[in-house]
Amino acid sequence: MSTIIAFGEEQRRQPLLQSTPTSGNEEELAAFSSPNEPDALKLTLTDSSQRLLSLDVFRGLTVALMILVDDAGGAFPSINHAPWFGMTIADFVMPFFLFGVGVSISLVFKKSSSKPLATKKVILRTIKLFLLGLFLQGGYFHGRNNLTYGVDVDKIRWLGVLQRISIGYLLASISEIWLVKNVMVDSPTAFVRKYYVQWIVATLLLSFYLCLLYALYVPNWEFQAPSLTLSTNGSHTQIVHCGVRGSLEPPCNAVGYIDRYLLGEQHLYRRPVYLRTKECSVNSPDYGPLPPDSPEWCLAPFDPEGILSSLMAVLTCFVGLHFGHILLHYKGPMHRVLLWSISSFTLLISGFGLEMLGIPFSKPLYTLSYMCVTAGASGLFLTVIFYIVDVKHFRKPVVLLQWTGMNALMVYALAACDIFPAAVQGFYWCSPENNLVDGMESLLQAMLHSSKWGTLVFVLIEILFWCLVAGFLHMKGIYIKL
Repeated sequence: MSTIIAFGEEQRRQPLLQSTPTSGNEEELAAFSSPNEPDALKLTLTDSSQRLLSLDVFRGLTVALMILVDDAGGAFPSINHAPWFGMTIADFVMPFFLFGVGVSISLVFKKSSSKPLATKKVILRTIKLFLLGLFLQGGYFHGRNNLTYGVDVDKIRWLGVLQRISIGYLLASISEIWLVKNVMVDSPTAFVRKYYVQWIVATLLLSFYLCLLYALYVPNWEFQAPSLTLSTNGSHTQIVHCGVRGSLEPPCNAVGYIDRYLLGEQHLYRRPVYLRTKECSVNSPDYGPLPPDSPEWCLAPFDPEGILSSLMAVLTCFVGLHFGHILLHYKGPMHRVLLWSISSFTLLISGFGLEMLGIPFSKPLYTLSYMCVTAGASGLFLTVIFYIVDVKHFRKPVVLLQWTGMNALMVYALAACDIFPAAVQGFYWCSPENNLVDGMESLLQAMLHSSKWGTLVFVLIEILFWCLVAGFLHMKGIYIKL
């Protein structure tokens, strides 16, 4: 998924972007394209020929961060997702993915030889990415410590991480193909004229989201509570009392209501983050037993990658598009750093300002304040990485992340979705508990005399392992993509 840059001599009084001939195969899936493909995008910049590595490093950092928070979050609840309001390090992973997709899309579709053909390829890749997410996160695989597989289609989870990325990829790509004006960018005004329609669309998406979030009436609703929480056998119908508009609390928000109405309660995520709130866990912010006076909605399903919140998440892709457009149209590395920094800090300040005005940070709802802060942080991280890697050329310290970013899809599927660890656990000695994965983690915990720190070291070794696997594939010229 890397972007290749070819540098040439700067010419005075030329347009800020030199358009180069493109092949009909440039419309690759921006989220997971490989560095050595014949259709890799080439830009015209300055100095000697070399590839822009910061996107690879940024992508690799995101995947490594996902493995860290997913596998070590149970031992360290402070880095796990915030129970409902607020943000932790884990809450930046999804926006980082979406932001990176947006940057890549702006480069891949800088010039399309055929808009209908490009659109067709985008739709096909969106479908493949969505189906892959459904296969990995729909419930078919049961994860570590569970040597079974299979899912009741009547209860399959329709949405997930890759499904959300596919939605963002689709809308951002279509806007880049069809809504960009054919304007030569030789001034800031021309830059605005070229891309203003995209931002009108982004504003309409934001307005649609805010109208539904704050104006949609959420009635009372019911769900089937698991039998393990009740004294009676079998499931039991629980009624959640709402009858409100504009609520951002777990039981009565419009995001959950739309998912229940359109997808059905049985197709939503069964272990939502609000199970770790004080109302629902005696061990909050970690999972734990229900308090004696816990509300009825604690065991209700809720999808963190729901329909309405995914529409809002598309805006993070649009922010990534903006950063990619700056990369395309401004040749000077420090000029890019300056413009990226201004954009990043503007978003960060806006996000914290909105939070002070009463719009809380919430990843499950993907609130406006959360979108601004996480998109600003994404841009700031990319700016720093770009300065270190592509401006100052300090590359050896981040080569492991670079390799991981080049095979991000493979590492995500096998590691972050627990496919590989679960497969290794299938080989055990006498008892399923005696397997290589659990044995190594237990050994580290015993050596360090700490369950928490043993788990953390195990996860860091796991990340290193996947970096080396990705490096081996890179040296062999193997890149997994859709």
